[in-house]
Amino acid sequence: MDLNRLPNDKKLQLCRWYFKVGCVLLPFVWAVNAVWFFKEAFVKPPYDEQKQIKKYVIMSAGGAAVWVCALIAWITVFQLNRVAWGPIGDSLSFIVPLGQA
Repeated sequence: MDLNRLPNDKKLQLCRWYFKVGCVLLPFVWAVNAVWFFKEAFVKPPYDEQKQIKKYVIMSAGGAAVWVCALIAWITVFQLNRVAWGPIGDSLSFIVPLGQA
């Protein structure tokens, strides 16, 4: 979709909708929202709805960043402790590697 074809009120409505969808534990949608509307929020000349779009872009980028940090932390903890957790670590694994490093 070309955002340049949409009127400003529809851009705000779409940005708000993507933010709300991201709130349903879909951080990828937040990342898409932040990237897709970045130019609208920070590069384009000012217009009435831009302040609200900027708010949603910042919140989407922040939410996606928090999810990425949490995911990296979980992956690190799990990879370092899977063997030590024994059967619980194995039951959390989709593919159980043989042996230990």
